[in-house]
Amino acid sequence: MSQRQLFVTTALPYANGNFHIGHIMEYIQADIWVRFQRMQGHKVDFVGADDTHGAPIMIAAEKAGITPQQFVAGIAAGRKPYLDGFHIQFDNWHSTDAPENHALAQQIYRDLRDIPESQGGSLIERRTIDQFFDPEKNMFLPDRFIKGECPKCHAHDQYGDNCEVCGAVYAPTDLINPFSALSGAKPELKSSEHFFFKLSDPRCVAFLEKWTQDGKLQPEVANKVKEWFSVRTNPDGTTSEGLGDWDISRDAPYFGIEIPDAPGKYFYVWLDAPVGYLASLKNLLDQRGENYDAYMANPALEQYHFIGKDIVTFHTLFWPAMLHFSGRKTPNNVFVHGFLTVNNGEKMSKSRGTGLDPLKYLSLGMNPEWLRYYLATKLNNKNEDVDFNAEDFMLRVNSDLIGKFVNIASRAAGFLTKRFEGKLTQSFGEQGTALLSDIHAAKDSIAQAYDAREYGKATREIMLLADKVNAYVDQHKPWDLAKDVANNEALHQVCSLLINAFAELSRYLAPVLPSLAHAVEAFTGTAMQNWNATGNVAHIQPYQHLMQRVTPEQLEALFEPPALVEQRVAPCGEPIAPTISIDDFAKVDLRIAEIVHCEAVEGSTKLLRLTLDVGEGTDPQGRPITRNVFSGVASMYKPEDLQGKLTVMVANLAPRKMKFGVSEGMVLAASHADEKAEPGIYVLHPWPGAKPGMRIH
Repeated sequence: MSQRQLFVTTALPYANGNFHIGHIMEYIQADIWVRFQRMQGHKVDFVGADDTHGAPIMIAAEKAGITPQQFVAGIAAGRKPYLDGFHIQFDNWHSTDAPENHALAQQIYRDLRDIPESQGGSLIERRTIDQFFDPEKNMFLPDRFIKGECPKCHAHDQYGDNCEVCGAVYAPTDLINPFSALSGAKPELKSSEHFFFKLSDPRCVAFLEKWTQDGKLQPEVANKVKEWFSVRTNPDGTTSEGLGDWDISRDAPYFGIEIPDAPGKYFYVWLDAPVGYLASLKNLLDQRGENYDAYMANPALEQYHFIGKDIVTFHTLFWPAMLHFSGRKTPNNVFVHGFLTVNNGEKMSKSRGTGLDPLKYLSLGMNPEWLRYYLATKLNNKNEDVDFNAEDFMLRVNSDLIGKFVNIASRAAGFLTKRFEGKLTQSFGEQGTALLSDIHAAKDSIAQAYDAREYGKATREIMLLADKVNAYVDQHKPWDLAKDVANNEALHQVCSLLINAFAELSRYLAPVLPSLAHAVEAFTGTAMQNWNATGNVAHIQPYQHLMQRVTPEQLEALFEPPALVEQRVAPCGEPIAPTISIDDFAKVDLRIAEIVHCEAVEGSTKLLRLTLDVGEGTDPQGRPITRNVFSGVASMYKPEDLQGKLTVMVANLAPRKMKFGVSEGMVLAASHADEKAEPGIYVLHPWPGAKPGMRIH
C-alpha cells in the first residue's frame, strides 16, 4: 500500500468558553481515524485552532476589562487538560488571530477580488445595505446579536444569519420582529457599505452543484445541501430562492481581520475561521522547516474536515467555493456528525445534572479510554446523534472491555509467569492455530470499518472475536489444567494462544485505546502502532492490571446535580459553588480599594463602617470620591487595624439600604463555614504595588 499524505482538521471551537463534551466527542472521532491512518503507515498532519474573532468575544473582553487578545489567550490556556486528558493528539493547536491567518485570509480575499475578466471577473462586490443598528449600544449589530423569527420556517428566537431549526441562510433584515440580543431594543436600519462574496454567481452555483454531489459528503448531507440550490415552495407557502450572496464584512468596532484597502471594515468571522485550518497547518510546517506552498501543491494531498451538523452550510458552500475560486485545493471530504445527547436523548443541562462535564469526568478518576471506547461503539459514518446512556456505558465498559477483552490477558498471564518464566510456546495446537487464523483474517474488514469511520462496526467485530477467544478459554479451562503439572504442555499452549490473541485484539483496538495499547506493547513486547505487524509473542513481563471497572458511584457522581455536589464537596467547610461561565465572572467588577477611614458602628457589635477610595477621581472641590461600605468584620479587626490599608471590593454591586445607612459595595473577606471549627474572618489584602482603582482579572 502506497503512503498517503493526509491533512485532517476538526471544527474550530469558538474561544468564548471551555470545551464541552460535544467538542470532545468530535475530537475523539477524528483522533481515532488519524491514529488508524498512521498505523497503516500514512503520513497525517492533524491540526486545530481556536476561533477567536467576532463581536461576542469583543463584547465579553470589554465586560472583563481586558483586551480581546488577553481574553482568548486565557481560554487557550485551558485547552491542554482536556486534550491530554482524553489522549487527543493534535500535531498543532493554533489561533485564528495568528499572523498566518491574517495573511492567508487577506490573500484569499485578494485572489477572489482580483479574478481576471477573462475568467469571469471578480467574485467580490461592494454594496450599500441597510444594516441593523442598536440605538442603545450605539453600534451596528452582528448577525448573532440579532434575533427574531425565521423568515423560512417561522421558528422563533433564531439568529440573524441562519436558522438552527431549518438550516436556512438569510440576511438579518429578513428576520421577522427582530430585536437586539444585547439590549433587547428594537434595532434601527442604517446604511453601510458592505462586501459580498457572490455565491449566486453562475460559476459558483455550477461548481458547488457538482462538488457537493460527487461523493465528498455523506448521502444524507448531500441531499440536504441539494435542496439549497433550487427555487422551491416551502410547506408554509414561502419560496426559497437558491444560493444567495454572502455578506463577508463587518463595521468597526469589531475584533477581527481588516479587509485590505477598506479602512474600518473587517472580515466576518466565518470568512477567516476556516482559513484557520490552513493557518494552523502553515504554522506547523514552518516549525518543521517545510514549505507550505509546496505542501499544498502536492497533487496527492488529501484534505479532510470533521464537523458537526450545525455548521454544514459554511463548510459545504462558502468554504469550498472560497478555496476553489481563489485557486486553492478543496477538501476531499467533509465528515459530518450529529449531536451528543444524554440518557435517552435528553438535552444536556448542568442544573438538572444531565450535563457531562469532561473535566469532572477526569477529576472523578474515570478512565478516559472508557469514554473513547463507548463513543466508538456508537459512532458511524452517518450524520446521526449519539446518546450517552449511563447504564449502557457501564455495561459496555465492564462487559466488553473488562469482561471480554482485558480478562483474556489476566486469565493467562499469571500461569505463564509462574510456570514458564513468562516464555510463550509457538505451538498452539490445531484449534488454537485456527482461532488465531480467524483473528488475523478479520484484519482487513476491521481496517475497512475504521477507514470508513464505522467505529461501531469495528468494535462489534472485535468483540465478536473476543467472544470466540473466551469460548476457547471456557472450553479449555486453564485454571483446571494448572491443577496438575502433567498438563503443563497443554496449559502452556492454551495460555500462549490467549496472549497472542489478546495482543492482536489490542492492536485492533489501538486507535480507540492508545494508552492501553501502549501498556500492552510493554507487557507483550509486540508492536502496537503497526497495523500490519507480524510475529508471535515470545515473552511477557509480569502482568499489571490494565483497566478497572466503572463503578455505580462514579456514574452517580458524574451526573449529580450541582446542589448535591455542593453538599459533598467541602474542602474548607463550605461547598464549591456551581460552575459559572467566563461571561458570568466578567459581570463582577473587582477593584483595589484603599480604606481611607474606618470606624465602629454604634448599635452593632459586628459591623465596621469603611470609607473606601476606589480610584474614581475627585469631586468638584478636589476631594477623592469615596464609597461607604458596611462590613461584618468587627470581631477580628479594630478600626485602626484597617485604616490606610488596601483591600478588594465588588465595585458594581447595587447599593443596599441597611439599618445604619447605605452600603455602596462589598469588601471581600474569607472565613470558614464552621466558625466553631475555624473561627475568624479575614479581609483580603493585596500585595504591595497595587493602587486604588486597579481592576482584578
